[in-house]
Amino acid sequence: MLTLIKNANVYAPEFLGKKDILIGNNKILAIEDTIEGHASIAKTWDAKGKIVTPGFIDQHVHIIGAGGKHGYASMTPEIMMGQFINCGTTTVVGLLGTDGTARSIKTLYAKAKALTDEGITAYMFTSYFSIDPVTITSSIQDDMVFIDKVIGCKVAISDERSSYPTATELLRHLREVRVGGQISGKKGILHIHLGRMSSQIDILLELVEKHEFPIENISPTHVGRTKSLFEQSLKFAKLGGMIDITTGGTKYTDPYKSVLYALEKGISIDQLTFSSDGNAGLGKKDEHGNLIGFTKAPINLNFEQTRALIKEGNLPISEAIKLVTTNPAKNLALKEKGRIKVGFDADLCCLDDDFNLKDVFAKGQLMMEDTKVLQKGNFEH
Repeated sequence: MLTLIKNANVYAPEFLGKKDILIGNNKILAIEDTIEGHASIAKTWDAKGKIVTPGFIDQHVHIIGAGGKHGYASMTPEIMMGQFINCGTTTVVGLLGTDGTARSIKTLYAKAKALTDEGITAYMFTSYFSIDPVTITSSIQDDMVFIDKVIGCKVAISDERSSYPTATELLRHLREVRVGGQISGKKGILHIHLGRMSSQIDILLELVEKHEFPIENISPTHVGRTKSLFEQSLKFAKLGGMIDITTGGTKYTDPYKSVLYALEKGISIDQLTFSSDGNAGLGKKDEHGNLIGFTKAPINLNFEQTRALIKEGNLPISEAIKLVTTNPAKNLALKEKGRIKVGFDADLCCLDDDFNLKDVFAKGQLMMEDTKVLQKGNFEH
């Protein structure tokens, strides 16, 4: 069955005006001022003048849980598919965190497959914090080549939980993701967790400036953890790199304010992304700094911070939504994601005039209508 969406104010992310959108077989089939003649074969869904954007992409989320640095009881649970739909996230990239021992890379792959089977799109990064990789096959390169869901590799720097990797060690990882990507038709990125140590991203700048490694394969995240780290990350962006601002985990200020500051410093909006770090384990402390419990990093703040960019930062919708649509799609080289365009996946979010999320389509299926999640994971009912 085809679905014909009528009267949509389309931001693709550029504003296209009021359009009709025909979707079927998971794809966008047509975008026209008016589409007629499909009443007998298409279900009509009236967008009623709502703002329609591409579905949101979260390129850093702990789909099988994370945490554990305060013992087994501090490990967070996995995320159910309906939780993603509820915040407009139709594409996710799952990954491991500190723990590559109790958390299995094979379980991560299975969860990515399960989420895809249930109705959204899921990918994964192989390995975890350590420079000694944990992989499904015998190597990072083989994972890139032979595992469909693997689009890159994770590692940590400037963190006491990292392996304190050298530039040479990171270059070897980068070579594996890049060559593995070339063989498999993927881009291949090294997704790099940044801690708060004083070394910051010195080593990443060395990789680009001294060793001349292509910057597009280097993907630093948590750049807004501290003010000084963010300042140095802007240097990376000025060299042509993309930097990822965490919305749900640790940050020195509201992420949307970091975006506005970067724009003031001359960074293009096209070099910035939001990701949630959702489901990371966060400690709760009392007024004396004593640990009193645990909580999960929220997965819904990518859209909330995008909304703040529009409402508080006065950024045009067409610019603000790039951080959760076209920009992560570009960073990950997801060729049919992040845009409302014929031939692209029919992932759509519908907003009201006050930019509240109302409806969600994922791969052409209506998953949420009028804020009610219609399609949930198999074990959410």
